Amino acid sequence: MHAARTSSVLNTLFVSLVSILLLTSFSVGAQAPAVREVILATTTSTADTGLLDVLIPIFEQQTGYLVKTIAVGTGQALALGSRGEADVLLCHAPSSELELVEAGDVVNRQLVMHNDFIIVGPPGDPAGVRGLKSAADAFGKIASSQSSFVSRGDDSGTHKKEKEVWGKLGVSPDGDWYIEAGAGMGRTLSIASEKEAYTLTDRGTYLSLRNTLDLEILVEGDAILLNIYHVMQVNPEKFDKVNAPGAQAFVEFMVSPKVQEIISTFGVDKYGSPLFFPDAGKNVEDLGK
Repeated sequence: MHAARTSSVLNTLFVSLVSILLLTSFSVGAQAPAVREVILATTTSTADTGLLDVLIPIFEQQTGYLVKTIAVGTGQALALGSRGEADVLLCHAPSSELELVEAGDVVNRQLVMHNDFIIVGPPGDPAGVRGLKSAADAFGKIASSQSSFVSRGDDSGTHKKEKEVWGKLGVSPDGDWYIEAGAGMGRTLSIASEKEAYTLTDRGTYLSLRNTLDLEILVEGDAILLNIYHVMQVNPEKFDKVNAPGAQAFVEFMVSPKVQEIISTFGVDKYGSPLFFPDAGKNVEDLGK
């Protein structure tokens, strides 16, 4: 117990020290940019886990930019980017992101980090999915038993992943048992807990809220549940009001070695393992191996 406590303290001190060093080194010689505001459209999971609370102050101190964060479902974040209403995006729906790349709406798309999705549900597990290796099989048992399932229903990256799993199963969920929250991940988890229902969530948000929920991890580890985050600039050649220098600075910041180190330790002090795994410079095909 003393060893675990010591490890937790050391991890906390390490992250704090890295942050102080970053703040100190980044602020030296920094010049105020001409346009200070950078609009970041991102998924709720990066906000709900607290990761942005750590990273954004460092970025602002380093660069002189001020970040306006819009934390919404990834579908909404991508829509903001496609209309030129954000400067930079941090999202986790790779296939939808590529549609924006192909349309010329975003540029400089970079791999940042990953974690995974998990299926959580009530401890009693009425559908009997605990320990299944296939997310689709678990969804099938939930549907056939008509056990309550809460969907984000908001076109977020998590909702897109959920629909991908239903699609693999060949099922279009419908009925009183299937509840569409139309909300972010934190609120969706709360609803699932209140209704003794199942839901699909990213691991990081679940762990950050676990102590407030009556939900357990029941299914994990299926390859389809990999959760990959990219950062990208909204294309300044297509949208002339975009803060291109600010967006580029944020992309470079997120993939920098020092920030990747912070990501690698974020959450270790509280949960014993990081909430995200840094991936800058890696190939997507190699993730999860």
